[in-house]
Formats: sequence, C-alpha cells, structure tokens
Amino acid sequence: MCTPIAHAMPSAHVTHTVSPPPVTPWGWGQSPRRAQGTMRCSAAAAVLLLLVGLSTRSRAALLPHHISSLIPILQSLEADDTPDTPSLVRALGGCGTPMCHTLLGDPPPTPTTLPEPLSLLTHLLHPNTETPERGVVLAPDGSTVALAPLFAGIEVGLKRAAGWAGPIDQPYTALDALYAVTITEALGTSFLLARVNGMAALGPDGCWDDVDNPQNFTLLGPPSLVPNAVANGAMDGVLLGTRLAEDPMPLSILFRRYYGVDNGITSGWPHSSRRRQDFGALTAVGKLEEEVAAMLRVLRGLSPTRELLEEVGEEEEADIARQAAREFMEAYVDCPAIVPRCMWGARPYRGTPRPLSPPLGSIYIHHTFVPSSPCRSFAACARDMRSMQRFHQDTRGWDDIGYSFVVGSDGYLYQGRGWHWVGAHTRGHNSKGYGVGYVGNFSASLPDPEAIALVRDGLIPCAVRAGWLHQNYTLHGHRQMVNTSCPGDALFQEIRTWHGFKVGTSED
Repeated sequence: MCTPIAHAMPSAHVTHTVSPPPVTPWGWGQSPRRAQGTMRCSAAAAVLLLLVGLSTRSRAALLPHHISSLIPILQSLEADDTPDTPSLVRALGGCGTPMCHTLLGDPPPTPTTLPEPLSLLTHLLHPNTETPERGVVLAPDGSTVALAPLFAGIEVGLKRAAGWAGPIDQPYTALDALYAVTITEALGTSFLLARVNGMAALGPDGCWDDVDNPQNFTLLGPPSLVPNAVANGAMDGVLLGTRLAEDPMPLSILFRRYYGVDNGITSGWPHSSRRRQDFGALTAVGKLEEEVAAMLRVLRGLSPTRELLEEVGEEEEADIARQAAREFMEAYVDCPAIVPRCMWGARPYRGTPRPLSPPLGSIYIHHTFVPSSPCRSFAACARDMRSMQRFHQDTRGWDDIGYSFVVGSDGYLYQGRGWHWVGAHTRGHNSKGYGVGYVGNFSASLPDPEAIALVRDGLIPCAVRAGWLHQNYTLHGHRQMVNTSCPGDALFQEIRTWHGFKVGTSED
C-alpha cells in the first residue's frame, strides 16, 4: 500500500520573498513549488515493467525520472546506430545556451514523428514545460543530476576523441569548451545576477516526490542559476567528458559504470558518489577562476549579459570570477554533500523544535551501534535513517531522530535535526554542540577512511567557515560527556587525533 511520508523539518526561514530571475541557461528560474509529501510505492524496475504494453505517450508519462530509465533508451539508440546522441539531446531540449550553440554547432534536425526512444528521452528532458525544475533525474546514489550540462560535457569529450581541437573563432578560442558548456556560462551569469539583485548565486538542493518512482522534483528554496542538480550535472559532464576524450565507449556502458546502475561501484572506475573529490582533483580553483574570467570576457559581447556587464570594470570582473570559483569549490568540492530529510523519507518532527544559537562551541562524535554495520548505498543508508528515527520516536519517546547529522559509508552525510535545531544526542549538552553519528558499531574497527575524512576534513571545517561552529570549537566523544562506550573504542582512539579534540569534559 502507498503511504504518504511527510518529510520536512521546520525551516529556519519559512518564507521567501524574491523576484523571479530571468530565463536561465538550464531552464531554472521560477519560484519553487512547495513539497506535497512523498509516496513510496515500488521500485523503479517494477514501474518500468508496468510500462510494457502501454502507448508511447502513456509510457513517457509514467517513466521514472531516474538514471536507470536512461540506460535502455541509450541502448536502443546505440542498437539503431544513432549518430551523436549528445547532440541529439541538444536538439530535443538539452543545452540550448549561446555557448552550447556557438561552440558545439547546430544540433541535427529531429524527425517530425519521434520514434519511441527519442520520445521517452524528450520526456526526461522536459516532462512539463511549466515546471522550472525540468530535465533532472535521480541517480542511484541519491543525488539529482541535470541532464543538459551532463550531455553537453559528454558531447565535448566525444568530439575531442574524434580529433576536435576546440573553437577556432575569436573570442571563443580562449575558452575551454568542456567547462564553458557545462558550468562557467551558468556560473558567471549567476554571480553577475547576484551582484545586481542580491539573490543567492548557488543552490538550493531539492527533493523528489518518491525516490522509488521519481516523477516530480521540488527545489527547497529560491532558485539560482546553479542549483545543486546543475552543479552535479556540470561536474559529471566535466568528469565523463574528460574520460570519453581519452577512452570513448557506448554511453549506456559509461552510465552503468559511473552511476553504479545494477552493480554499485565498479572497481577502478570513478563513481558519482565521489564526484566532488574527483572534480576537485581534476579542477583546481585557479583553473575554474581562469575559465569563469574568460567566459565573462566573452559574455560582454552577448545579449543579455552585455547589459549586465556594461558598468563592470576589469577589476570587478576579475573579482566576480574569483568569487564564483571560490564559492563553487567551497560549496561543491571542499564541503560534503548532505542528503536532506525529504530524500531519506523522514517522518515529521513531533512537537515544536527548539532553535539553536550558532555558532556553537562543540561537536560530539557518536556511533549508532545499532545499526551495527556501515551503510554503503543510498538505499541502505536511507533505510537505516528511517529505522533510527522510528526507534528514537516510538521507543525513546523523542521528538525526532536524535543526531544532528549521520555519516554513511556511501560518501554522504544525512541530515538529522540539522544546523538549526536542538538535538537529542548528548544528554546535558544538546544545546551546546552538534551530534554527529557514524552508522555502525566501531568498538573494534574503524569507519572507512573516506567516511572519517567526510567529517574530519569536510563537515567540521565547512561548519566553521559557515559560522555554525566557533573557530575554537572543542571535539568530544560521546563517552566523555555521559556514561557510555559510544563512539566505540576504535573510533574514540581515532578522534583523539583530530583537531579540536579535548581531553576531559565540558559543562553545559
């Protein structure tokens, strides 16, 4: 039976009064629709089976907006020897920005009557033209990916594999086409607009109505030109475009390996759960700044950005490029991704949450003990989050899951009570610090090195920069504050080596 899952924690900012931004590179630009709740019914594979025997239009309407839905479409196009699928994606409604058109050329004409694979692909690209959050799909790792920058980067990679040297006309020769069609046009324009109207230049994240059969995606706040889905699609476009330039292969195989469809992470291959680390290893902040600066110089000659740049001098233009590159890398490379409550299927908070007063002075490290095994996939981690919340609410009698954040071994953090609300993690100290719990029992063994780094090198320094934690914060294991063995002997010995660790206890 389908049961609605309410998923929202009270927002620290419950109203947004903004003017809608203009038409954007990837079709994002209207105020977000409010989340309506989530229906969790069936796996995407079961939904795909139900499509057999229906008309093309009916199949398109029911097609899950999931990476796995793309695989059979790509396989069908490959079996038919369809040339240049990425440019065909542009023709069907993918990247239609001035940069894509100028650098990649005119896309091929589309048939008057679309064959079924193209009809289904068109639906994934823009299922509803009245919806600003269009052209996005859910990946198996729980992240949402915009298809336009993804396929644009893939198109550049395939062109380079075929010997394309890049743009030959001025002023476009200064651009690295791979970054231009994926991220720097949107990034430069977004920070220009932010300078004019004061709106956010990056984010927000969003949520699907049903992670098993994703159909509708809703932003969690006012949109920028670079919401998280566009950032994910752009980083994936750069990474996969780079890979294809060196080793071209069928896109269906590429997607299966990179997104872990069917078999999870493929040994020796990059994976979408590591896109932030891999993009950071490939792209230094100086490289991104250089590419944004080059893009801004090109945008001076194009409408409508020409008007935005009329009163911007060279020094300010350089400052915009520097700020755009720095803030993008901080948000999407240096800081870890946090899966919002609505994506793991959280119940609503019971009662009225108490607000915190950041910056806080402490962070407390826990292990969950039960579940005793680390979770290594989005599905497993989301299931563990729901299980812990049920235990905390129904057995402990708490208002919500106790932790502020939970650490999976899938490359992601999971939002518990988050930055704004008092948790129930460290008795007597809940209002003074954030509680971070590692999924698993770490009495005798450690979390994966990647999971350790996620908190030690990612969450904590990012929390300091963002003003959630004091610069001179203290870090404790749960056992230092109350009579418990948590966070396990092995993990406790590990955190003793972390910056900010304090021997002894602190007073609430």
